[in-house]
Amino acid sequence: MATIYVVEDDQNIREIESFSLKNSGYEVEDFECAAAFYKRMERALPDLILLDIMLPDKDGLEILKDLRARVETRRLPIIMVTAKTTEIDKVKGLDLGADDYLTKPFGVMELISRVKALLRRSSGLQEDTVLQFQELTMDLEKHRVSVQGEPVELTFKEFELLRIFLQNAGIVLQRETLMTKVWGTDYEGESRTLDMHIKTLRQKIGAYGNHIKTVRNVGYRLE
Repeated sequence: MATIYVVEDDQNIREIESFSLKNSGYEVEDFECAAAFYKRMERALPDLILLDIMLPDKDGLEILKDLRARVETRRLPIIMVTAKTTEIDKVKGLDLGADDYLTKPFGVMELISRVKALLRRSSGLQEDTVLQFQELTMDLEKHRVSVQGEPVELTFKEFELLRIFLQNAGIVLQRETLMTKVWGTDYEGESRTLDMHIKTLRQKIGAYGNHIKTVRNVGYRLE
């Protein structure tokens, strides 16, 4: 059954949404703030997100924009949930990539109906997003990595590094390119950060870590 993340700061509403979804057979995890939500997203992605706009630490629209800018979450089904009723707020959410919109107060039956409909649509639209290198497999949609069928737990940065290597197998990737793609264009930290992440990534993927080769004075290559 699908896993749904509920991001809502109002405890009463969050409990109602979670209870209703669980009763409908879904796996549910709930979060009262953006920080907790982002921390969980580093470990595993859901099948759908219910995202409130008014959060205490970050605007829901900013979270939506951020998720749509990332490769692994750009097609993740997202329903915006808000108390705002003006048309412009709905337009903003939809323009930023929301798949659907619920305005508080809403009925439990409407919530479940919207969730079911969106999951049906998204399952039919998903393209093949599984990357494979011999017996190392990466599922971009589910944010999962396995080696010979055994799951491998990676941090968000390690996952992104491995994704780039798998998508560019055989190509030498410059250090600056990796830093920009994984840490962002404005990242100014020490390049030692990259080396440490490569080291832990190699350790976690076992024998396949030996396929990530260091190209002296240039960068790295998966071969």
